[in-house]
Amino acid sequence: MTRAEAAHQAPASVVGRPQPFTGEEYAARLGRVQAAMAERSLAGLVVVDPANIHYLTGYNAWSFYTPQCLLVPADGLPHLFARSMDAQGARHTAYLDRHHVHGYPEHLVHRPDIHPFDWITDRAVELGLLTDTPDAQFAAETDAHFFSPRGYLALQARLTRAALVDSRELVNWVRVVKSPAEEEMLRAAGAIAQQVMLAALDAVAPGRRQCDVVADIQHAQALGSGGLGGDYPAIVPMLPTGESAGTPHLTWSDAPLALGEATTIELAGVYQRYHAPLARTVSLGQPPERLARCAEAVSEGMEAALEQLRPGSTGRAAHAAFTTVISRHGLTKESRIGYSIGIGYPPDWGERTVSLRAEDETELVAGMAFHVILGMWMDGWGYETSEPVIVGRDGAEQLTHLPRGLTVKA
Repeated sequence: MTRAEAAHQAPASVVGRPQPFTGEEYAARLGRVQAAMAERSLAGLVVVDPANIHYLTGYNAWSFYTPQCLLVPADGLPHLFARSMDAQGARHTAYLDRHHVHGYPEHLVHRPDIHPFDWITDRAVELGLLTDTPDAQFAAETDAHFFSPRGYLALQARLTRAALVDSRELVNWVRVVKSPAEEEMLRAAGAIAQQVMLAALDAVAPGRRQCDVVADIQHAQALGSGGLGGDYPAIVPMLPTGESAGTPHLTWSDAPLALGEATTIELAGVYQRYHAPLARTVSLGQPPERLARCAEAVSEGMEAALEQLRPGSTGRAAHAAFTTVISRHGLTKESRIGYSIGIGYPPDWGERTVSLRAEDETELVAGMAFHVILGMWMDGWGYETSEPVIVGRDGAEQLTHLPRGLTVKA
């Protein structure tokens, strides 16, 4: 069976549940991945990133805390390997038929003396998906969050003659250019993100506990927008407040919000696992002059950066445009100003490919999507704003439409 023939067996629904994409869409994705494999002479690819598994099959479950993988052969349909109870979930979400889904026994879970990848590798060898011959080269996603050293060692132990190499984010780089159908998913996620941020901005008030604000955010994330239900985000809402606003990636406490403090809010709208992250900053009461000046400079810098997000430009150009603007205001920013987005699973909604930073010279093309995030983290205070965008033929298409700049509330 050829790659094209196998790929086109992908159905548009499973067990009565409609797939978010057509069989042709999944076939095209698999074809692009296998073409990239052929360029590197790979006989197979071990995919462990749940976002990549979802991209290639539609499989969607909170099962990634136990070992699982998708084995993509050079030709034909991939095979999914998961815990036996989770393999049943593939019938409800993945397009693969039962002959391409394999569940390992329950007694292998959380054992110090044996690992599920022992069973997975043996089964893959039996199926002819892995061949331990000197001329065979296989790649694995060795930098993925859910591929443990024990899993890698179990795989390597059974491939003593074949070459086992790093995938170098092969599937991630195929994912970086979105199809028209994926762009629609991102637009839906953007609509949800906008509603969620409006709920967050409304919830921030003096005396309210941080956890109360987050409860409103999470309710809005699940509620969705315009009849489209929301999904859980890969990252929980982040809410650095007061002095901690100068530190990124903090979550929340049960402390009350205080007049005179600023709160940075970073969240995401999610639809069918596609993420549109969004950040804003709220000042309760009149902001200090330094914060107000920073917000104005960053808003100007955002416009300059978005202007560079067009086909033929680069992440480096966007970063330089932002840096040039804020330097005129006496500000600097060491970290990147954005990254590629799309499908996301915990613990991250970034794709780990293109970054908007000084060193990235990847040429931008229509269909790429980015979270342009401008966090200014200072000593004891901070400011954050962001925009999720799609690179279109004529430039950046914003996925949300909220006022930029500092939100001031009494």
